[in-house]
Amino acid sequence: MNPNNPVLNHHISSQFNEELIAVNTKFMAMGGLVEQQVANAVHALLDTNANLAIDVQFQDNVVNQYERDIDEALTLILARRHPAAIDLRMVIAMSKANTDLERIGDEAVKIARIAQNLCEEGESPRGYVETRHIGNQIRVMIHEALDAFARVDAEQALKVLLADADIDREYQSATRTLMTYMIEDPRHITRVINVMWVLRSLERIGDHARNISEQVIYIAKGLDVRHTSVEEIEEKVQKGNS
Repeated sequence: MNPNNPVLNHHISSQFNEELIAVNTKFMAMGGLVEQQVANAVHALLDTNANLAIDVQFQDNVVNQYERDIDEALTLILARRHPAAIDLRMVIAMSKANTDLERIGDEAVKIARIAQNLCEEGESPRGYVETRHIGNQIRVMIHEALDAFARVDAEQALKVLLADADIDREYQSATRTLMTYMIEDPRHITRVINVMWVLRSLERIGDHARNISEQVIYIAKGLDVRHTSVEEIEEKVQKGNS
């Protein structure tokens, strides 16, 4: 139960409250697991830990089950309660964010598979510095996106959107650096390409964290800010606060 969430605990029906709280609790548990998957996948790569990489892949089944359970619970709420206004926005937003969480888990699995392969080959290739840096930023983004969702905090959601723009720039810069390295030393092309795939997965995870944050703004403000520039979103959020 989150007392800071304006959607929960305000309904005439205590049963409706309990259903919303239960699915919200499951959603946050899934978010925590996915956040840990990403952290473990990056650690597995950087620390050459094949067992940790295997564990990330194993946990994917748990994430998938969470997704199914949350979808089912949200469908039942729609069918039984016919929610309106902010309740309906919460249900719709959680359904979409649920898909983004599952896809973050999928990207973590991709990183873990690459980590497992590189562990077996040994020798740390170029690109690990960039991977560590972007990986740390991505973990913060996921955490803050989930925290914003838990508190329905549009201001914090906006910070995640700004962070995603930074990640995109750093991803492009890291990719150019690694391309240059491959041209200069073709012996490590295959291994460096694997690291580039890891960076690509991290960039996609950032996109999913952004999507979750956009859903927070939808719940809080009733604004659909998908396919909208960060500058426009910032203006709309600040206008809504005034």
